[in-house]
Amino acid sequence: TADEDDETFRLLKVRSDLVKRISEPVLKSLLDRLLEKTVITDGEWEAAGAMPNNSDRARFVIDAVRRKGDDASLEMIEFLKEVDPFLCEHLGLM
Repeated sequence: TADEDDETFRLLKVRSDLVKRISEPVLKSLLDRLLEKTVITDGEWEAAGAMPNNSDRARFVIDAVRRKGDDASLEMIEFLKEVDPFLCEHLGLM
């Protein structure tokens, strides 16, 4: 069961809003950062890039990171806080 303190749960809770609101430049930066930190693989990075639109790309990345657990989810949340603090505040991630 999901514990509300879990980072994966925090990502799940904001998923639909994040998909709607994340900008393309922020998402591209996020993908690059997650690849650099080995949170996602080259294959996942390429698959995300091949998605037809920003919303599908965001869904793919959020779900891929959530499946990797709390450490990966925390890495994603922390990076989002750096690059788009306004969005994170709106989502309640701050």
